[in-house]
Amino acid sequence: MNTKNNKRRRESVNKIEKAFVELLQERELKDITVSDICKKTELNRSTFYANFLDIYDLADKVRESLVSDFAHVFSNYDNKDRNGALKMFTHIYENQLFYKTYFKLQYDEKHAIQIYDANRASTDFDNKNIKYHIEFFRNGLNAIIKLWLSGGCKESPQEMAEVLKQEYKGR
Repeated sequence: MNTKNNKRRRESVNKIEKAFVELLQERELKDITVSDICKKTELNRSTFYANFLDIYDLADKVRESLVSDFAHVFSNYDNKDRNGALKMFTHIYENQLFYKTYFKLQYDEKHAIQIYDANRASTDFDNKNIKYHIEFFRNGLNAIIKLWLSGGCKESPQEMAEVLKQEYKGR
């Protein structure tokens, strides 16, 4: 029986997601078909449709998985530790293809990854105009990550954490 959590089904889903991400590096989402994925994975269409409604459902599930993984990285984050940037850049470095996909699908505009520490911001900015600081931080951070990814992540995660630290020096 092909239940939701059996090993064979999980392997099939992983193959489909991996093929999708690879195809997305070459083409736009609208140009990828279920047939393309099935051909690349050597799986039947019925296997695809047993797990996903269509290509857009697959794209959403890939996004959900990435956001969940990202949230897990910060699940034990201690605000006093201040190693959040290094953790984040290390995770991005280790998962470059998925982050390139995340940005290519423009999910950063629709479903922002939330890592902003509103409590710290309210202290740093005296609770004034927090929504503007959050938006500035989120867009600036996304721009830095996109630039780093487009350059092939040549700088180390440590160097990137230092770049971010310098941008927010004194806070």
